[in-house]
Amino acid sequence: MAKSPATEILASWPDEAREAAQLVVDQYGEPHETTESQLIWHNVGRWKRIVAQKAFWAHDFPAPHHDSVESFIDYHVPIDKIGPLAEFDGSVMVERTTGELSARCHDEQANRLALNLADEIVTGRKTVQDARDYYAREFLDARRKQPTPYMSELRFKPSVLDPTDPDTSVLSSKDLEAAEREGRQRESKQAA
Repeated sequence: MAKSPATEILASWPDEAREAAQLVVDQYGEPHETTESQLIWHNVGRWKRIVAQKAFWAHDFPAPHHDSVESFIDYHVPIDKIGPLAEFDGSVMVERTTGELSARCHDEQANRLALNLADEIVTGRKTVQDARDYYAREFLDARRKQPTPYMSELRFKPSVLDPTDPDTSVLSSKDLEAAEREGRQRESKQAA
């Protein structure tokens, strides 16, 4: 029997990354894209994208573990909330230009937990410390086999409107044209 593309790729991955990626394969089936270093699923579950990576990172919050599976959603994060999100959890990432918010952890459930709490920080329902405290409690509850509502599903809807933020231009077309003229003049002088 032939091995699936994901199985063949995962065979060479370190245990820390292979086990995490296998959880995603078990949940969503074969990835839509594969390389030797990552597996990618598009529009599965409530996710815009899930990326399982061969690389993994040690992460000590709330307890030592390895991060290698990243879950993405469309979500606009106001600029003044980017710092608090970084303070909350270093594995929550904001892609301002593309309008994406993601969490990278060992599994999809922990990513849901992080993103649910990130939403509560952005909307002002929790402080950074409240979110960190809640994360630790629910993390322990998962091991206690108690209910984990923030791990079981996203408790908010990802952005349905365009969440991208192309920023603001600070250079006019006249500025660009003048710079190009100066560049051509400089090249002409250097060539002479």
